Amino acid sequence: MVVQQIRNATVTVEYKGQKFLVDPMFSKKGEFDSFGPAARDDRNPIVDLPFSVDKIMDDVDAVIVTHTHEDHFDQAAKEQLPKNIKLFMQDEKDANLARKAGFTNIEVMKEDKATTFKGVKLTEVNGRHGYGKMAEAMGNVMGVVFQHPKEKTLYIAGDTVWYSQVKKNIDTYKPEVLILNGGRNQFLEGGPLIMGKEDVYQVYKAAPKAKILVSHMEAVNHWGLSRKELKTFIKDKGITSNVLVPDDGETISY
Repeated sequence: MVVQQIRNATVTVEYKGQKFLVDPMFSKKGEFDSFGPAARDDRNPIVDLPFSVDKIMDDVDAVIVTHTHEDHFDQAAKEQLPKNIKLFMQDEKDANLARKAGFTNIEVMKEDKATTFKGVKLTEVNGRHGYGKMAEAMGNVMGVVFQHPKEKTLYIAGDTVWYSQVKKNIDTYKPEVLILNGGRNQFLEGGPLIMGKEDVYQVYKAAPKAKILVSHMEAVNHWGLSRKELKTFIKDKGITSNVLVPDDGETISY
C-alpha cells in the first residue's frame, strides 16, 4: 500500500494494484470563498497543490468522494476529472450532484455493506462531522474501509470527530493503517468539525498497533490545529512511531 498526501483531505491510495483518488480538491490557491465565519478569512484553498492535476491523476483507477463539501469535491475537480471515471459516493443526494456535473459511472455505497472494485473490498462506514446542531447542519459524511487478503486493512475515517461509531469501526474492522482528518477545523461557533490532537490520541489508544496518518491540515481557512502543534503533541505522548503527519506531496508506504 502506498499513500500520498496531496493537499487538505486529498490523498491517493495505491492498494493491491489499483490507484484510488480520495476527496479531490483541484482549485488553485485562493480560487473559492473562505468558509466561515472563522478565525481566518483567507480565500480557499490557502496553499497551492504540490504538483499538477495531471500528475495527481496519473494512473488513477477510481475516485472516492466521502462527501461533497467544496474542500472535498470542488468545482475544479468536477471540471477536470474524466466524466467516465469510476466514482464512489455515499448517497443519492451526492450522486445526483455528480450526475448534474456530467459524471456517468457512479456507484452509491451502502452503509456497512461492502462493494468490490477489481478485487479490492470497499465498505462504507459512518462518521459525524462535528457535534450537536453543527453536525446536523454539516450533513452526512462517510468513511471507507479497504480490505484485501494480501494487503493491510485501511480505514479512511473522513471528516469526523472521535465518537462511539469510530471506535466501533476500529473494533469491527481492526485496521492496520488509518487515515484521519485531523486539522481541528472549526468556525467561530459550534465546536470542532473534524478531529483534533486529543481525538487522534483516542484513535491511537483504540488501535495502538496501527499506523496512523493525519491528513486535512493547514489547507483551508478554518483550520485550527497546525502540523507543528500536532507533531509536538505526538512527540510528548511518545507515539511518533505510530502517528505520522505528512507534508503535502509526501508519499508513505505501508
